Amino acid sequence: MDKQFYWTKKQIREQQSVVQGMIPPTMVITNATYLNSYRKIWMHGNIWIHEDRIVYLGHDMPENKVGTDVIDATGQFIVPGYIEHHAHPFQLYHPLTFAKYAAERGTTTLINDNMMFLFHLDKKRVFSLVDDLQKTPATMLWWARYDGQTEFKNVHDMFSGSNMKAWIDHPYVVQGGELTDWPSVLNGDDNMLHWMLETKKARKPIEGHLPGAGKKTLTRMALFGVDGDHESMTGDDVLNRLDVGMTTSLRYSSIRPDMPRILQELHGIGFKQYDHLLMTTDGSPPHFLKRGVMDHLIKLAIDEDVPIVEAINMCTINVATHYHMDDVMGMIAPGRLANLNFLPSKKNPLPTDVLAKGLWVRRNNQPCFPDITLDWEKYGFLPLELDWDLTRKDFLFSMPLGLEMVNEVIMKPYQINHDLTCEELSEQNDECFLMLIDKHGEWLVSTVIKGFSTKIYGFASSFSNTGDLILIGKSKQGLLDAFHHLKRKKGGIVLVDRVGIVADIPLDISGMLSTLTMNNGLIEEEENLRNALIERGYPFKDPIYSLLFLSATHLPFVRITPKGIFDVKNKRVLFPSIMR
Repeated sequence: MDKQFYWTKKQIREQQSVVQGMIPPTMVITNATYLNSYRKIWMHGNIWIHEDRIVYLGHDMPENKVGTDVIDATGQFIVPGYIEHHAHPFQLYHPLTFAKYAAERGTTTLINDNMMFLFHLDKKRVFSLVDDLQKTPATMLWWARYDGQTEFKNVHDMFSGSNMKAWIDHPYVVQGGELTDWPSVLNGDDNMLHWMLETKKARKPIEGHLPGAGKKTLTRMALFGVDGDHESMTGDDVLNRLDVGMTTSLRYSSIRPDMPRILQELHGIGFKQYDHLLMTTDGSPPHFLKRGVMDHLIKLAIDEDVPIVEAINMCTINVATHYHMDDVMGMIAPGRLANLNFLPSKKNPLPTDVLAKGLWVRRNNQPCFPDITLDWEKYGFLPLELDWDLTRKDFLFSMPLGLEMVNEVIMKPYQINHDLTCEELSEQNDECFLMLIDKHGEWLVSTVIKGFSTKIYGFASSFSNTGDLILIGKSKQGLLDAFHHLKRKKGGIVLVDRVGIVADIPLDISGMLSTLTMNNGLIEEEENLRNALIERGYPFKDPIYSLLFLSATHLPFVRITPKGIFDVKNKRVLFPSIMR
């Protein structure tokens, strides 16, 4: 397919010639038992594929098979390639390594968050990268964010009119959102509403982010144009969203593994209408994806008595229909992308063979996604060079307000009532020093975080929502040691004790992303770090999300941001960042 996400006149004429018998198809799958997504039945026949497109379904065989690859699918069950519609492809892994891992398990299409691109790349380079990613076997589509879900100083540059227009109109961008700053729209932000309306004019849906929203709020957001939401936490949440006409996603993620319970609640009231339900892993970190991507979620749905055809439709045709793309993907029919999963049985959604754009990415139960290397520096992801240093005079903790963790991602304010001029905090409590420092060394915010750990000596991360540095620890010297390790490594996540490094994750791509693939070390590195933090008193399950959301102002109640300590509800800076 060309850049317009469709086929050229020349390609379509060639595909017509295949059907007419004038030229051979590139592949024919014979004896196929395949899913008819519209009729929700299994059918039998032959599937002709030319290059990356399905051109014929039926019982005929092509008259011309010179050079055609003929595949006998006897005993297999063929379904469309799965679609992850709510991917955050920057959770230590990068978009290509996540696409490889997902495609080799049958998730051949990702609809991706564009947040990190907004923070790190200029418009020309980012769209060059978007185009190059689309040249891989994976189908890589994108969101257009309306806000940066934190408080930072160059917000108007990132969300300028020219940037927003370019993202919304790009052919590989298929939705607006996710709309994390929806309260601003409710409170009269006409600039954001303008871009929402531009998204609707482009016939692209808007994804909400509406945790805990009641019926009246959901009604108002539907009037603003929100088409779908993934924040349901109960069966009633799902029903409320469906009742206002929103496509509703069931989530099974590292911090919100709600889907099985939600399905139990829905089935308890006799719910059987799945056509407007989707599924998502919602950007889970590497360790959580060990059991799979959408294949795992389909299995969980089947285990909760969702019929397999409905479970598959929830991450294929339902998604394609919601995004107005069912003419090119999401089902096995003429004119659609040749994204096909060959299942060993109707009860096992993990395919033994996978075609992505007509190319094998899993064959005979062995992953075979092509080895593709990107020059990240070409796109603007430069190495993290910390050409500045911390000194003892930076470790001044005089702020009276600290952050207390309620869970991995929710933080409330608490009053600091003891002396912070000490060298170390006691291991008898769960308070640690916390610093957010500009990656260019221009400003910092210093406070205390309660609930992160009881025993961390020093911890440093360049992985964060904004790309700035996070330091956490009981010891000021530990903070300094961790920073120096991070500086030498040019970014990453480093946990140190008094004698050296305990665990680390090198993040060679701008201090934010790993060059390792999921199965070639990244899962192990993350698990080692996670286990080491838990041993030192981290009480939750997902420290990667804790780091990512320290600055995320779409969550209650207070955040540490580039502007300072921020009150989310009242949208005001409580204590500003300090220039160095």
